[in-house]
Amino acid sequence: MEHIRGHGPWIAGAATAAQEQGAGNLLRVVLIVMVVGCVLAAWFLLRGYKRDD
Repeated sequence: MEHIRGHGPWIAGAATAAQEQGAGNLLRVVLIVMVVGCVLAAWFLLRGYKRDD
């Protein structure tokens, strides 16, 4: 197996690029869907406690 010389700058560049990109669109979509799902689940569960007395 060959040893690749000069991989230090490549790793540093990849780490810098990863920090600049941020979380990404997939994480935002997952978080929004999770929050909407929690709100809908809470509404569905709490409406069962309503009394029509």
